[in-house]
Amino acid sequence: MDGAPRDLPRHRRPARPLAAEAGRWGTLRLATTGRRTGRAHKVILGYIEDGQDYVTLAMNGWAAPEPAWWLNVQANPDATAEVAGRTVAVHVRAAVGAERDRLWALWRSVDKDLDGFAARRPAETAVVILTPRADR
Repeated sequence: MDGAPRDLPRHRRPARPLAAEAGRWGTLRLATTGRRTGRAHKVILGYIEDGQDYVTLAMNGWAAPEPAWWLNVQANPDATAEVAGRTVAVHVRAAVGAERDRLWALWRSVDKDLDGFAARRPAETAVVILTPRADR
């Protein structure tokens, strides 16, 4: 089904990104460059679409520390995202001000408990925009 050996436990099989649908979120696989090691790292993230952009949240299971992928893209904002079976070169940045407020409200329309979960963190959760780059 997903091309992984069937003898691997389900949680060890490679995850397949799922496309977002209207009013729902999907998953993408983000490939980043380690800020200290320079090595490639991959992570599965939930996202919603906003025009051509993919929008995710920099959360670590709603715990206090920032996720490593977010620290990595702050140091090297050019990454790649595997979305719905295609690989897209992206530039990653945090939304700020009115743009952040608008995108947070968009996420809130998908997850009614978002504010309650975010309140568990001691700092504001970054709303992260992945914009496709023209160079790929």
